[in-house]
Amino acid sequence: MVQVPEPTATLDPATEPATQKAIAGRSLGRIAWTRLRRDKAAIAGGVVVILLILMAIFAPLIVKLLGHPPDEFHQNLLNAQRGFIPTQPFGGMSWDFLFGLEPINGRDLFSRVVYGSRVSLLIAFLATLLSVGIGTILGVLAGYFGGWVDSVIGRLIDTVLAFPLLLFAIVLVGVIPPTAFGLSGNGLHIAILIFIIGFFNWGYIARIIRGQALSLREREFIDAARSLGARGPYIIFKEMLPNLAAPILIYSTLLIPTNILFEAGLSFLGVGVQPPTPSWGAMLAAAAQFFVLPHYILWPGLAIFVTVLAFNLFGDGLRDALDPKTR
Repeated sequence: MVQVPEPTATLDPATEPATQKAIAGRSLGRIAWTRLRRDKAAIAGGVVVILLILMAIFAPLIVKLLGHPPDEFHQNLLNAQRGFIPTQPFGGMSWDFLFGLEPINGRDLFSRVVYGSRVSLLIAFLATLLSVGIGTILGVLAGYFGGWVDSVIGRLIDTVLAFPLLLFAIVLVGVIPPTAFGLSGNGLHIAILIFIIGFFNWGYIARIIRGQALSLREREFIDAARSLGARGPYIIFKEMLPNLAAPILIYSTLLIPTNILFEAGLSFLGVGVQPPTPSWGAMLAAAAQFFVLPHYILWPGLAIFVTVLAFNLFGDGLRDALDPKTR
């Protein structure tokens, strides 16, 4: 005897309990933040980056609480018979001088490292902003229009990337007069460094944005915008650039540490920020003469290392969060 299964009762969606919660949608930004939050190294790098920015902004307050003016001499704490080196062990490190003293003049190393972050981060951020702006504009134009526009911009990119940037920076800084463009002193040197680093580093991001724009212009939403009568400027600014925000942001975070290292290298060679303004690269160059005082080279070198590492960790995590296909 065949048993017929009893019909099971089905719930009408309209009669389902009101206590059942609807599935909440998540925005792309929230999804990216969830991925980024799982990356502990990226979060640690982001925290360090925020602390460095705050240190640069509030450098006068930090130095007032924990140090001494960066250009104040303390030669009375140096041993004149031993070549004006700190009399206290470990380079004179104490509660009054957290990182010790400079030889010869006895300036506070802690204060100079803190103030040096202002110069390094200012140059790196503004140079990155300049290079990203130029590279994004030219890359989008080359990728969207193609043809002769792409060819001209491509040859321009090749020319910029083949330029001997370091030699050009050394020569240009050497030939610029003490006063130019309404600027003088370190203000002029900082402006020149920002121009050199930013203007001749846009080629890399231009190539990246060009490749992304080439793929975007063939997407369905671009064809839909064209079919509705949208013109080139509208498509570029309203359709393409919002979809290029992720690679632009990622590359910017990875370009900042490169610019920090380049500025430090120029200052190390003596063509960067001029003394007595503190700079991490200039401090390393001065420390090379006192290899018997490891603290003198430790702190500015450690500051560069931590800054570059933090930006790289944060940039890598941001790339994985915004574009998980690259993992």
